[in-house]
Amino acid sequence: MLNQFSRTQLLIGQDGMEKLANARVAIFGIGGVGGYVCEALVRSGVGKFDLIDDDRVCLTNLNRQIHATHRTVGQYKTDVMKARMLDINPHAEINVHKCFYLPENADQFPFDQYDYIVDAVDTVTAKIEIIMRAQRDNVPIISAMGAGNKMDASRFQIADIYDTKVCPLARVMRRELKKRNVKKLKVVYSDEQPVRPLEDMSISCRAHCICPSDTEHKCTDRRDIPGSTAFVPAVAGLLIAGEIVKDLSEFDPKTRLA
Repeated sequence: MLNQFSRTQLLIGQDGMEKLANARVAIFGIGGVGGYVCEALVRSGVGKFDLIDDDRVCLTNLNRQIHATHRTVGQYKTDVMKARMLDINPHAEINVHKCFYLPENADQFPFDQYDYIVDAVDTVTAKIEIIMRAQRDNVPIISAMGAGNKMDASRFQIADIYDTKVCPLARVMRRELKKRNVKKLKVVYSDEQPVRPLEDMSISCRAHCICPSDTEHKCTDRRDIPGSTAFVPAVAGLLIAGEIVKDLSEFDPKTRLA
């Protein structure tokens, strides 16, 4: 029967669509990258989601985050993304967690019930904790490396963490994961040399922070505030979503060549 996922079904088949509908995906970080992951996965027919983020939409998010509009400024990103996803697929099951993932609250998340995990958070400590929990429970995970200070979206690719190069965040993650005896990790990363942001204090969040007043983790807490664009994090998020859809649906391109 013709439905909103029919065009996807033409590529992955009915069995593939059923696997997506029954899958539960956790997205840690609903920002520039994570928002596009949510968008693409719900449009692809994934049926169950956990959205994890403690942040609220800020005016400075409007240049790159798909859930950010003037109407949504000040609202929790998880709530805004959930509403958007339900407009796309009212039958989706979406759990929201308005918190920042930390070792202290790790037990709040049923890792063993996830079919796939997306790490789209910014901090190394949280990324490592998510990755270690996923590997402990043998849950597939894909991790986003640095998307800030990049201008060439065509340089993003899927790779194993130990095959990455140039990306400063990937360099740190390789070192930390090697210490923890992690043998492999699927990531999306760019081999573009990062651009140095302009030192313009008139538009600097450091000098003129406009985060919603009750935001717990403000942008000024960061060591560096990166520049970003509408197209770079979007491409990273869409690459992640595409990889998840292929993995969950067990799509084999060799059997579908024209």
